[in-house]
Amino acid sequence: MKNFIKITIIFCSLFTQTSGLIAQENNKPSAIKLLIPKIEILIDSALVHNGMVNYRKLEIDAKESNLKSKRRYWTRNFGIQADTRYGTFNNFSTTSGNNSTVNLASNTQQLNYNVGLYLKIPIVDIINRKTQIKQAKSELAQAKSLVKFQEGELKEAVIRHYEDLILKQNLLELRASNLGNARVNMEMVGKEFKNGLIEISEYVRISDMTSRIEVEFEKGKSDFLLSKRLLENLIGFELK
Repeated sequence: MKNFIKITIIFCSLFTQTSGLIAQENNKPSAIKLLIPKIEILIDSALVHNGMVNYRKLEIDAKESNLKSKRRYWTRNFGIQADTRYGTFNNFSTTSGNNSTVNLASNTQQLNYNVGLYLKIPIVDIINRKTQIKQAKSELAQAKSLVKFQEGELKEAVIRHYEDLILKQNLLELRASNLGNARVNMEMVGKEFKNGLIEISEYVRISDMTSRIEVEFEKGKSDFLLSKRLLENLIGFELK
């Protein structure tokens, strides 16, 4: 009989603990767990999708084209010129001999054409060419420097948002665990209050504490989602 009573007590104890664990799992809020890629992948994606960085790179292309144009600018003073004419032409010729001179005149319809090379050397172009090329090189260097600066700022922003997201995710997981424990504790306090085991002041205190923990959880969830969307906006794809 004594052994039966001991077994019954142990079984009830185990049943109570199991029920408590099941209740805790049911009351624990679900925390959002993301599969976040490595920081290098996020940075590379941000560099590809960022509109300002792409704009600065297009500026480099434009400056490189401008430099090539400045270097070839002198070739406009060198070229080939050709023209053709068709019509009636007056031809004159003079023949001298035997102490006499014979002048001949004739009208003929014919096609005339001319082809030739030309080279002009304007003094202004010679003086300004070196300055123009130097200016184009400086503009290209400025564009490249600006791209590096823009990429550095973007990398820093991705790193900051990445670390902030990791922190917000960990904090949300802790708050979810705290809220689950608080809800289980609140259920137990509620039962004890109904059975008259605790005063109403204690019940109100525990209830207020649980409410504050729930507010902290919702606030942490909001902060986490905001951090997630800000990072997604930088990298150009959704984190899941």
